[in-house]
Amino acid sequence: MRAVPTWIDKVHDLHFLPSIYDLAFKPDGSQLIVAAGNRVLVYDTSDGTLIQPLKGHKDTVYCVAYAKDGLWSPEQKSVSKHKVNSKITCCGWTNDGQYLALGMMNGVVSIRNKNGEEKVKIERPGGSSSPIWSIAWNPSKDEHNDILAVADWGQKLSFYQLSGKQIGKDRTLTYDPCCVSYFSKGEYIVMGGSDKQASLYTKDGVRLGTIGEQSSWVWTCRVKPDSNYVVLGCQDGTIAFFQLIFSTVHGLYKDRYAYRDSMTDVIVQHLITEQKVRIKCRELVKKIAIYRNRLAIQLPEKILIYELYSDDSSDMHYRIKEKICRKFECNLLVVCSQHIILCQEKRLQCLSFTSIKEKEWLMESLIRYIKVIGGPPGREGLLVGLKNGAILKIFVDNPFAITLLKQSTSVRCLDMSTSRSKLAVVDEHNTCLVYDIHTKELLFQEPNANSVAWNTQCEDMLCFSGSGYLNIKASNFPVHQQKLQGFVVGYNGSKIFCLHVYSMSAVEVPQSAPMYQYLERRMFKEAYQIACLGVTDSDWRDLATEALEGLDFDTSKKAFIRVRDLRYLELINSIEERKKRGESDTELFLADVYAYQGKFHEAARLYKRTGLDSRALSMYTDLRMFEYAKEFVGAADPKNTRMLMSKQADWAKNSKEPRAAAQMYLTAGEHLKAIDIIGEHGWVDMLIDIARKLDKAEREPLAKCAAYFQKLKHHGYASETYSKMGDLQALVHLHVEARHWDEAFALVEKHAQFKDDVYVPYAQWLAENDRFEEAQKAFHKAGRQSEAVKVLEQLTHNAVVESRFNDAAYYYWMLSMQCLDIARENEERKEEMLKKFKRFQHLAELYHVYHSIQRYTDEPFSSHMPETLFNISRYLLHNLTKDVPLGISKVNTLYALAKQSRTLGAFKLARHAYEKLQELHVPSRFQESMDLGSLTVRSKPYHDNEDLIPMCYRCSTNNPLLNSQGSVCINCKQPFIYSASSYEVLPLVQFYLDKGIGDEEAVSLIDLEVPCIDRKAARWQEMSKSQSLKLDDGTEDTEEDPFMAKLSFEQGGSDFVPVVVSRSVLRSMSRRDVLIKRWPKPLQWEYYRSLLPDVSITMCPSCFQMFHSEDYELLVLQHNCCPYCRRPIDEPN
Repeated sequence: MRAVPTWIDKVHDLHFLPSIYDLAFKPDGSQLIVAAGNRVLVYDTSDGTLIQPLKGHKDTVYCVAYAKDGLWSPEQKSVSKHKVNSKITCCGWTNDGQYLALGMMNGVVSIRNKNGEEKVKIERPGGSSSPIWSIAWNPSKDEHNDILAVADWGQKLSFYQLSGKQIGKDRTLTYDPCCVSYFSKGEYIVMGGSDKQASLYTKDGVRLGTIGEQSSWVWTCRVKPDSNYVVLGCQDGTIAFFQLIFSTVHGLYKDRYAYRDSMTDVIVQHLITEQKVRIKCRELVKKIAIYRNRLAIQLPEKILIYELYSDDSSDMHYRIKEKICRKFECNLLVVCSQHIILCQEKRLQCLSFTSIKEKEWLMESLIRYIKVIGGPPGREGLLVGLKNGAILKIFVDNPFAITLLKQSTSVRCLDMSTSRSKLAVVDEHNTCLVYDIHTKELLFQEPNANSVAWNTQCEDMLCFSGSGYLNIKASNFPVHQQKLQGFVVGYNGSKIFCLHVYSMSAVEVPQSAPMYQYLERRMFKEAYQIACLGVTDSDWRDLATEALEGLDFDTSKKAFIRVRDLRYLELINSIEERKKRGESDTELFLADVYAYQGKFHEAARLYKRTGLDSRALSMYTDLRMFEYAKEFVGAADPKNTRMLMSKQADWAKNSKEPRAAAQMYLTAGEHLKAIDIIGEHGWVDMLIDIARKLDKAEREPLAKCAAYFQKLKHHGYASETYSKMGDLQALVHLHVEARHWDEAFALVEKHAQFKDDVYVPYAQWLAENDRFEEAQKAFHKAGRQSEAVKVLEQLTHNAVVESRFNDAAYYYWMLSMQCLDIARENEERKEEMLKKFKRFQHLAELYHVYHSIQRYTDEPFSSHMPETLFNISRYLLHNLTKDVPLGISKVNTLYALAKQSRTLGAFKLARHAYEKLQELHVPSRFQESMDLGSLTVRSKPYHDNEDLIPMCYRCSTNNPLLNSQGSVCINCKQPFIYSASSYEVLPLVQFYLDKGIGDEEAVSLIDLEVPCIDRKAARWQEMSKSQSLKLDDGTEDTEEDPFMAKLSFEQGGSDFVPVVVSRSVLRSMSRRDVLIKRWPKPLQWEYYRSLLPDVSITMCPSCFQMFHSEDYELLVLQHNCCPYCRRPIDEPN
């Protein structure tokens, strides 16, 4: 720190020299107000001109101040006054204006609020012997607390918080302080007093130096706002205006920079990682030196040597290694691994860390520059530049200095290249001179330089700064310039370390310019070294390309690896492999390089020169440059011309011109490729044109045409093509795929061998479209009985699950008929299928019956008469064995029986049904009705209506309403025959033929019909192709009827005795009284005789179910088909 006087003035009065008791700056710093005796003077701060004196005070003026925010306005008539117990010597408001500190003669500091109430009282240890002469609040906005500086005449400087708590210890002074003043930002304190000088202190009270020595006491001092100017006022009337100049104290070694901060701290900055570490010295830092892991700091009375904790290049933790407790005067300080070097004008001293002077060198001129250039620990070399132009090299273990060279101008800056072979010097004329150390030859010189630095990673590069520009010079190439403010102090790789004012920064500088300078001279390896320091990706690519064209494959490969260009790396690897195999034709290698770079004509010329015309031709065709290829080939070789045409067609196919490609292929006779292109693009017109022009022997292209027609949904053209080929199977598949069933069936009629190919997919299609019945028939038609059965089984299961019991009955009936067909056709499965036939017939009847029960229980209304529901319920219960079929509910059946029994007066049966229901799990919806019914039926007589009792027509026995033996007579065991609509017992008795009588003979015998006297005419009714027997009222003489005699049987037998008739009995029967179930093979026909000729009975010729004729006619009118097997009435038998 240096104090430079700006101006000095001495105030004179007529009889005496007035004391300067106080000073005040105008807030903008342009004017200075001075209290001199009984006058107030106004000065211009720029040059010390007295602007005007202000007169009017009759006594001495002790204090002046500029109003900032107007504490006391003129409108106020009076101000509040507060009495204190001692004389007030000084005062000061806090920055926010909320508190006032008062310094008093009795050594007390009183801190009061705006109302004058004392909040804090600070009593100094000296009491009244240490009057408080000056106080000041720190104006810094960075401090967390308000800090008060207190100076007393006990020669102490102290610091307090607003709360009254002391900060640190008292600082002892060697004089009585008269004034304390802070810098605008609070970083420094200026203090003056009885020692006749003003001193600069840190904000913590550490003395930094003298500002200006005077000949009398300094009564007041003030700092100009926001500047480094200080003004002093003395007892003898002197006003002195000084500018404080803070010099930069710093040191640099490679990427570590150490500099002074706040005069007492040292900050070490890592220029690469931007890490910083602060070392607090609490004394004025005079010099700093840094080298490798050492840091030396010179303080007023000692030198501290620090070392790094570890050898890690990024470690920033320093610890004290040694202390040299001596006062040194030196211009420059340098530290080495084991020594410190002190430079004082012409003298250099080498001291160990234990303060022992080991060497001393005396120079012939002033030392202007000194730098450590490295070396083994304890034997480092120093580079020294003198004012007379001599440049020396000194080793710390050698007492003799070595003169490197001597120039005529004074040295300003020095640096040596990494190999110690070149020396760069900046002289007093700002010229940068570069010498060869060995030959002492001046290699080159450049103007406008104020500092210079060699690149630590590249021997041939240096940079220098000056006139606002950064200059980079590589080898002996021209200088590359760019704008840069400050001084260059280091150059490492692509980073340039630049000191601008007080800050050090690392500037990233791309090394593109010097790299291109090397490339221009085809110095690829040197260019690669420069690029490694830091260039852009495009620079790397340029280097790689240039090196490749220069056939420097090693450099090129390394550069392409940097930009990750695999394509060129593959090329280089292939060339290297070829070189290993003995190839050495550089022109051929260069041709490959040119081809890769897109310089095709140059590549073709080189290929031709090396005799590899085919490679040039391949290159052109691969690139689709067919015109150039034709030019290159000429009209000489027709084989090459054909090959070109084929390749051109390939290219047209892959490009945006497929139609042109197709035409080219057709021209070349490559029909398959042409058809592929046309088919993929859906050009049907071109495709049919080709198909019609092709000969039918060319099956492969025709088949491909047909396949594309099929894909494009043009089935007509596909059909035409297959017909042309005569491929009937493909034609069948086409119709099937297109669902053109009529055409497919027409083909099958002519060619029965394709029956399976049509009917099976047809059936599958029907099944997929929920047309299962038609699907089943189609499977049947195709002879796929197992598939037909599977479809029916699935249909039946679905119908049962969905409670469509009517459909389930129909499907079971169809299943039974399918099983009958299989039994007829397949002798091996005959027994199995006949069993299934009987089971399915039985299930069909059960589901047919249960359909009515389910509708009655689940729907609110029923179309059936109570008697019908009563009979149906009984029939179902008689036929439900232990295993109840899926979907059939015994609860629903018993519930329906119970309800209808009550309605019809069968109270005994109703009670029995209710009792049975009690044993079952009854749904909640029936529970209330069932409970009520079971109670109310008990009020009815315990017997059934006799009109409901069924009678056996064979033996005339009355049977119980519920028969434990099932649907047979309890007496004769004759099975009952029921009407398939009302389920009343029909007056029919089944009879069997005597041995030796066949079905055809039996029918012919019955048809003979022996005439009978007195028998009333009976007549047949042919209705809807079904047999209908209508007999007029009247009785036959049973004694004349041999059949009636056959009905008798032996009473008391447990076995059923069937009715077996002979030929004579058959002859006696009337055809009108007999109903025949003509079952297809392998089943036997069944014969039934009506015992009540007046009852008209109709039998369906398809399912052989019996109906009362009236019921059947009504149902046929309703459904237009048989209610059981759904055979349409107009379908032929």
